[in-house]
Amino acid sequence: MATERESLLERLNRPVDPAGIAAFRVAFGALMLFAVVRFVARGWVGELYLEPSFHFTYYGFDWVRPLPVWGMGALFALMGLSAIGIMFGAFTRASALVFFLTFGYAELIDKSTYLNHYYLVSLLALLLALVPSSASSPVRAWAYLLFRIQVGLVYFYAGFAKLNSDWLFEAQPLRTWLQVYRDLPLIGSLLGQTPTAFAMSWAGAAFDLLIVPLLLCKRSRRLAYAAAVAFHVSIWLLFPVGVFSWVMLVSATVFFDPSWPRRWLKKSSIPSLSGAGAALSRPAAALAAAYVALQVLVPLRFVAYPGAVNWTEEAFRFAWRVMLIEKSGSVEYRVVTDRGQTLVLPRAELTPLQYKMMSTQPDMIHEYALHLAARFRAAGHADVRVYADAFASLNGRPGQRLIDPGFDLASARRSLLPQPFIVPLAAPGNSSLASAR
Repeated sequence: MATERESLLERLNRPVDPAGIAAFRVAFGALMLFAVVRFVARGWVGELYLEPSFHFTYYGFDWVRPLPVWGMGALFALMGLSAIGIMFGAFTRASALVFFLTFGYAELIDKSTYLNHYYLVSLLALLLALVPSSASSPVRAWAYLLFRIQVGLVYFYAGFAKLNSDWLFEAQPLRTWLQVYRDLPLIGSLLGQTPTAFAMSWAGAAFDLLIVPLLLCKRSRRLAYAAAVAFHVSIWLLFPVGVFSWVMLVSATVFFDPSWPRRWLKKSSIPSLSGAGAALSRPAAALAAAYVALQVLVPLRFVAYPGAVNWTEEAFRFAWRVMLIEKSGSVEYRVVTDRGQTLVLPRAELTPLQYKMMSTQPDMIHEYALHLAARFRAAGHADVRVYADAFASLNGRPGQRLIDPGFDLASARRSLLPQPFIVPLAAPGNSSLASAR
């Protein structure tokens, strides 16, 4: 057994050409610089972070708050500069660490802005802070392996999550989303057809589950990457996914042969592999294994929660459940105190994005209820209780109650444990909307 461990460690420490990982770093840095400039130019810093009077926080990160105007400007300036450092290989690890910290801080300010690819960007930046990525100094095989595992898990869990009845047997939510394009010339009538939605749903699941092994196989790699380009560009054209498609296309290059940029640029000279970076020690290997284990286990935590995860959204984030749901909802609160009852409409305080996201996510509905309870107590009210009238619809189903209207949300603390106030998803043909009203 000891010999086998040594053999594995030797394989992980094998020196390899750094060109592939350097090319990924350059492209990732350039893409992040574009994303930062785009974010600032479109006024999203003010719209998402400075203008709202209330922010939804992640559990355990309540201390992360928007900085003053000058502070947010400095944060994004530093983020952009670190992206330039990543792109040009200037103090690469330090630049990647700064980008990870600044980007992560911005994303932790408000939970309503969560996107899967923002989480992936944070993880890739963290790996670049830990892994050597210079084009002139050979790297060890473990560096490529870490990136491949990380990107591979995104694809695997995205495909695994699509193996559900809504996606496979109802073609939802694609069937709903594609109706927007029915009036397009030439292709509109095709996109609006139910068979098209089914074909795209099944193809999407197959792509996510098969693309990694196809990219790893040298014989199928070119065709697989061409399919990836077609797939991700189509998603980018049809749906508002921001830079997600381009992040995935850049990330897919980590599955190529490490020397691919030299062949593409017709530069066949490879630096001596004798000067590779530090070997992976046993303690470092243990830390790397712990990181991989965490990435494997976090998306699986939904099995510890009751109910349909796409409905309750408990354990939904950080799990690569990509493009699985179309939800709409509405919510208003009844605040009962020693002085009577007050109806509160959260639209009055929240931004349109915050209200849209909150109205379908039970943990955010709960957090806002706690905010209301604190506000009423601060105004001198006693015996404050908060109830929510919340309704939602998932993937074309009839609307139903999302939150138990008789549960005092102010009495429950925020927690990562399953929450008792979520109404289970009704069985088909048994909507609770009409009876609830």
